[in-house]
Amino acid sequence: MSTRVLGVDPGLTRCGIGIVDVAPNRRATLVHYGVIRTSPDMSIDARLLAIGEGIDAAIVEHAPTAMAVERVFAQQNLSTVMGTAQASGLALYSAAKHGIPIGMHTPSEVKASVTGYGNAEKKQVQQMVARILGLAELPQPADAADALALALCHAWGGLVPVGARPHGSRTPVSAPTSGNLTPAQQAWRNAEQAGVASPRNTRTGRFGK
Repeated sequence: MSTRVLGVDPGLTRCGIGIVDVAPNRRATLVHYGVIRTSPDMSIDARLLAIGEGIDAAIVEHAPTAMAVERVFAQQNLSTVMGTAQASGLALYSAAKHGIPIGMHTPSEVKASVTGYGNAEKKQVQQMVARILGLAELPQPADAADALALALCHAWGGLVPVGARPHGSRTPVSAPTSGNLTPAQQAWRNAEQAGVASPRNTRTGRFGK
């Protein structure tokens, strides 16, 4: 039986929504993706209402059995953090209201899960999401692709990023070998061999807004 996961990439101006069905063999199928947009000209309460209603509508229409939300962390731009945190809270509230279990994942976890590299750039995440889901075109905008990546990461059980130190361990996680790659990591390795830009030629980035 497939698991249907709703991924939410929270943001006040653009809140990414992505829904996938993932079978027990980890094969993923696209259900829906999009972005809930609000204008900076709107009052904050109106913006939050629009985002909350958009998330609720996605839940009612597609009936996900789990939700994955990007974990908010501090950065220099306080106003961006506040907006992201507010949108994240709305997603968590909607999940609780509908009785949907949630998981929270860092950008590095998500990137490592779908590309095999925790510092992959946004374009590479889009490429791998399209490849995993068998899409003819890259999912646009990037916020929607990030939401789909969140859903995939959660459905596959998440992944500790390469170089990270698991809780209680002093030993960083090493790069996976060909014998224990996830389907996404194997697809990424195949893409590299086919001529797609290597994820190691990248700069560190997060799922921005």
